[in-house]
Amino acid sequence: MATFSAEVFSNEYLPEGATDVHAIVQVKATGAGAGEPGGLQAGDSAEIIIFDNSGSMTGRNLEAAKHAASVAVDQIVDGTHFAIIAGSHVAERVFPYPNAPVAMVRMEPRARDEAKRAIARVQASGGTAMSSWLMLANQTFATLPSGVRKHAILLTDGKNESEPEGNLQRAIRAVQGSFQCDARGVGDRWVVSEVREIATALLGTVGLIADPSGIAADFEQLIRSSMARGIADASLRVWTPQGAQLLFVRQVAPTIEDLTNRRTVVNPLTGDYPTGAWGDEDREYHVAIRVPSRPLGSEQLVARVQIVSGGQAQTSGLVKAMWSNDPSLTARISPAVAHYTGQTELATAIQEGLAAKAAGDERTATIKLGRAAQLAQATGNDEATARLRRVVEIDDAERGTVRLRADTSRLDEMALDTASTKTTRVRK
Repeated sequence: MATFSAEVFSNEYLPEGATDVHAIVQVKATGAGAGEPGGLQAGDSAEIIIFDNSGSMTGRNLEAAKHAASVAVDQIVDGTHFAIIAGSHVAERVFPYPNAPVAMVRMEPRARDEAKRAIARVQASGGTAMSSWLMLANQTFATLPSGVRKHAILLTDGKNESEPEGNLQRAIRAVQGSFQCDARGVGDRWVVSEVREIATALLGTVGLIADPSGIAADFEQLIRSSMARGIADASLRVWTPQGAQLLFVRQVAPTIEDLTNRRTVVNPLTGDYPTGAWGDEDREYHVAIRVPSRPLGSEQLVARVQIVSGGQAQTSGLVKAMWSNDPSLTARISPAVAHYTGQTELATAIQEGLAAKAAGDERTATIKLGRAAQLAQATGNDEATARLRRVVEIDDAERGTVRLRADTSRLDEMALDTASTKTTRVRK
């Protein structure tokens, strides 16, 4: 039986006149794997594989994508609902066949073999209109009952350029909350911000596959991870007292995802924020609350954070504040809050620095990427430092002194961009 636990990290002591409280809430799920007692079984899950078959995929990219789709099919557990979609300027359901009586079938050996044959017949043609891919996936998932865990993988190699501007954003809004989607780009011709927008809105991950030979391994891992999740959906429920202002709610580990504008109102003081499906894992959330300052010596509960699954609160963490005139208490900084504040700023600095570089503003790019190098060093994010070194020469990480490299490839910049929201844990 799945169980959740929550632990709160913050400095609850505030100086006179202070109003803002920051807390990191670590949520851990155990016994939440697929097939566990009380968890999802194979028939409670659905997978859709969406791969780009536009004209730009002709050749090695498409062959690798088709091979990866077949590898992913092998990882889907028997009994799971599944479908395959190929996307160009239009979306086509490759399997089950368009004239089939159902939009999704349960995985079993004959269906697996037939799906692979259908994938092998796909050819490249047309342009790229990702809104149609998402809408067809949504229509396909909608044929299943509620309570089914719905997950998709999306792969593209190009820019969304075969439909009017705004179509993709409207499609994302239309399907948000209906299914989760991990999105991947192969090569260096796709636009990170477009693919990230899809993944972020659909509670998935975004990633770069530099070479087509890496698609199969990535697809295999994505399906395995998805199939291991035994909790179809859960929400982070945050209560704040009358007069308080919830400044933001963010997931900060394992990746940064801003959930602030995803609030579903439970009552005037309480809101739910989506977290998607869970397996055996732990995630961390940064919650910031502003409350009216109170007299010295006063104590107040400023937030209650819960994980809600199946309509029931599974665990609870309390965020408290106490006003004090003891500087030895009020000057303390929670290591967890400081760490994840730095990680969030790091992601922003990388993305803004790369955007400035692309726009030809080298001065701003140098300043932003210098700050990123400084934050990566301070927070122990060695992976970010290594990726930054492929874009800038780091003269002094502690001071944030860097120089833009002249030999940077687009793939190096894309690798830094896509990995910018991946965080490191607090140093023990």
